[in-house]
Amino acid sequence: MTPTKPQEWLQVVGHAGTFRVGDCGTLLKRFCEEERQCYLRLMEDTLRPFVPAYHGVVQQDEQDYNVMDNLLTNFNSPAIMDCKMGSRTYLEELLLAQERPRPRKDMYEKMVAVEPEAPTAQERDQQAVLKSRYMRWRESLSSTTTLGFRIEGFRRANEECHTNFKRTKSRDQVMAALEGFVESNPHIVRGYLRRLKQLRQVLEMSDFFRAHEVVGSSLLFVHDWTGRTGVWMIDFGKTMALPSHLTVDHRSPWVEGNREDGYLWGLDNLIDILTKMLSRLSCAEKNE
Repeated sequence: MTPTKPQEWLQVVGHAGTFRVGDCGTLLKRFCEEERQCYLRLMEDTLRPFVPAYHGVVQQDEQDYNVMDNLLTNFNSPAIMDCKMGSRTYLEELLLAQERPRPRKDMYEKMVAVEPEAPTAQERDQQAVLKSRYMRWRESLSSTTTLGFRIEGFRRANEECHTNFKRTKSRDQVMAALEGFVESNPHIVRGYLRRLKQLRQVLEMSDFFRAHEVVGSSLLFVHDWTGRTGVWMIDFGKTMALPSHLTVDHRSPWVEGNREDGYLWGLDNLIDILTKMLSRLSCAEKNE
């Protein structure tokens, strides 16, 4: 069915030009073969209700795009948030594949720009850091390392994007940011919690999830002034099938070689934080 209102898409984070709004409630995302393969499998998995429906590949202006549902179609002036899930956001195989890794000057400069004291004495002498070292350092700045997820950014209805969360690390800091996103509305939090608990239950039964290293994937949170809420898994460009002999539980700590991604650990923590936040907001509501 053709939507009765104009299509919209609000991009909070990511590279400009990645998305185009399609017809009839669809969204075009710049083509990635790994992501296409994931969506094809997800359309046959129990996780299908928790991801955008996938509609194949189209070409526009000599560029291929994956076509999926526009998740904002049924919302009115929505607020949206992107939470990057997992205890790391880089692929293990990219680090382990480097037989002779070279120190990177550009990554050293990025490091000292954010945290001047972070480099070791040897790194200062070289004025360079290894990519693996830089990636681990970058994750340690945020709640990715401490909680298994991080807020990439959010946008409340008709406002500018908020993306300054790279140093948001503690539970209290994350809760404060989440509270700002939902504008202290307990009804919205309840809706999100219901959806997240359903997602966790399905993830623990999903054949797709059991067989994949899910890295760099996000949860997209959407709500509007009517109280409607939704949460979906998005971004599967770094999601890789595991070797047949390997199993992961998505909660164990990552060490090189075990392919653990911490996705469920992060989801557990996110649910716990929202549960505590709801309790606090509900108490405040009763006392008013």
